Parts: sequence; structure tokens; C-alpha cells
Amino acid sequence: MKNVDKLKQILENIEIQIQKCKLILEGGSLTPARKSDLGVQLAKVNEPIEKATEKVIEGVFDGQKMIGPDGKQYSIPANYISKSKLVEGDILKLTIDDDGNFVYKQIGPVERERLVGSLAKDNATDEYIAMVDKKAYKVIMASVTYFKGDEGDEVVILVPKGTDSQHAAIENIIKK
Repeated sequence: MKNVDKLKQILENIEIQIQKCKLILEGGSLTPARKSDLGVQLAKVNEPIEKATEKVIEGVFDGQKMIGPDGKQYSIPANYISKSKLVEGDILKLTIDDDGNFVYKQIGPVERERLVGSLAKDNATDEYIAMVDKKAYKVIMASVTYFKGDEGDEVVILVPKGTDSQHAAIENIIKK
């Protein structure tokens, strides 16, 4: 199962790079229908900037981590993802100082849509998901813990507007 997940992630990263290449070939024009696409978002980020005391990298949040302009993946603390209510496509800036500290900042939030569903557990992974109209959205465990969520609770989630996403940010949990 883990190999399948790794392969899916590799394919997603390749798709992002292909989309970025296509945008460059097309002259970098962004059509409104494609703005929420991760590849389009990734095309908006700047190349890494290195200073004597720090390195600044912009990237796109894919639901679990930040993808840099070179396709490199950067882990984000779950509490930051939860607290900031990040959704797929948000643009982030990572500053790595000379001591090796990672500081993330959300600099380009995408338009969001609020949905209401129920909190459930995925039997295959034993992780929490938000179920909305028979669609399952992966959620960060830190959010479930913060709101003291239990299976069956009503959950209010945020997803990128107009885009099919796999992950959602928990805005609130209403106890059953």
C-alpha cells in the first residue's frame, strides 16, 4: 500500500512539472479556469533566493507538504497546516535561516469553499476523513485533535473553490 502511495505522489509531482513546462511554453498566460490548479499555482512562485544568512523558497501546498519550484518537497508542521487552515493550491514562503530553522508563511491563499459533512475513519488507513456527499477528504490529524473530534461528529471543512481536491482543512467540528 505504501508503494502505491509513493507512486501516486511521484506521478502528482511529475504532473505539476509538466503543467509548469506547458505554462512556460504557452507564454505563462493564466486562464481563470486553471488558476486553482497546483501547476498553475506553482508557476506563480519565485525561484529560491539565497542570502548570506537565509534562504527563501516559495512553493505550493499540495495538502500535506510544500512543493518548491524545482519539484522538491518540504515538510510542514501539522500544527501550522491546521492553525493556518491551508488548502491545496495555497502559495507559501519558506525561510530557512542560518541556524537551519524553517519558518513558513502563507502568502497566496486560493479562493475557498466551505462544506459541511461528517467526520469518519478510513478503515484502510485508520486515519480521519471528512465525508461530504459520498466524497472523502483527507484531513490533518492535528485539526481533529485540536477540535476534539470523534467519528460521527459534524465537520465544517474548507476546500479550494472550483477544484477537485483530495485534502481539506478543518474549520470547525460540531460534537454529535
